[in-house]
Amino acid sequence: MIGYLKGTVALVQQSSGNRVTLTLEVNQVGYDLQVPQRLTQVLSIGETAQVHTHLQIREDQIILYGFGSAAERDLFRQLVSVSGVGANMAIALLDTLGLPDLVQAIVNGNTRALSKTPGVGNKTAERLALELKTKLAQWRTSIGLSTPAGTAPAPGILEDVDMTLLALGYSTAEVAQAISAVGQDAIVAKSKDAEDWIRAAIAYLSQ
Repeated sequence: MIGYLKGTVALVQQSSGNRVTLTLEVNQVGYDLQVPQRLTQVLSIGETAQVHTHLQIREDQIILYGFGSAAERDLFRQLVSVSGVGANMAIALLDTLGLPDLVQAIVNGNTRALSKTPGVGNKTAERLALELKTKLAQWRTSIGLSTPAGTAPAPGILEDVDMTLLALGYSTAEVAQAISAVGQDAIVAKSKDAEDWIRAAIAYLSQ
């Protein structure tokens, strides 16, 4: 019904449950959109923005969701098509992993990465991978989305790296970014020693 809105960023508010509302003024009308936190980090009050939208109509409410790109909006629609995955969980997945890494995690069946998102348990992560793996592999190719570079460590090593970096105070997003980055190093990628991955990740995060 509404493909996108283009207007002036009037207000950004964060409410209970970590929901973020963006008010976009279009032709003197303010539209309230629920958006990922990531989107608000690249917007400033008073600037012009184009937000791709998804309209959800229920018996008791009408909600307009907004995204920074059509691809992110389309991925959101794929996520909410899975049983047990609501709009808030879909946005949380996008916020935690970002579009490329989220698609990669689902296509690879990386339930550990998916379950890092608050509210996403192992069963939901497994359902996401099972139902969307093939669809997203084809969708990613059709829109020309590149596969994140780098090699991930083996599951046992990944767990050690995650736990260590999180204990050091790094966020889930920072840890995922660091692992993806250091996995591009051929020497680190071949290593089966968690300490090598941890040292490389800390060096990357300290830059």
